[in-house]
Amino acid sequence: MLLLRSIFFTFLLPGSVTILIPYLILRADSGRLNFGPIRYAGLPLIVIGAAGLLWCIWQFFAEGRGTLAPVDPPKELVVNGLYRVVRNPMYVSVMLVLLGETLYFASAGIFIAAIIFFLATHLFIIFYEEPHLEKQFGDSYEEYRKRVGRWFPRSR
Repeated sequence: MLLLRSIFFTFLLPGSVTILIPYLILRADSGRLNFGPIRYAGLPLIVIGAAGLLWCIWQFFAEGRGTLAPVDPPKELVVNGLYRVVRNPMYVSVMLVLLGETLYFASAGIFIAAIIFFLATHLFIIFYEEPHLEKQFGDSYEEYRKRVGRWFPRSR
């Protein structure tokens, strides 16, 4: 049942942000930018972002015993894999996909959506997610916060 919930929330949450919204933007986008051959640099970003996202979702399922949805979060604090590098690798992965789509489809609309996604996510993390994780996991989360950066890796 947990696996099915993980799959469902994967399609619902990051699927909406990385597939549905860009699709709707591209359908309505009459004027595209011209990046020429550089647009193909977006493909590796999309692949790396999608792979990172799937890895994190698997870790939430396998190690955390939960899903990526705030209504069904992991029961255990996940600090391995990409979570050793940054505290929010799922959101970073989604940003990579959106930036890759911005380049590949040469779309200012997708870039604006990426900026909106980042700002909304940043506020969600600061005002909801981090206080909730601190309350749920206590000192272990506080220690994790000291060791690992929110968006960027910290030098050791």
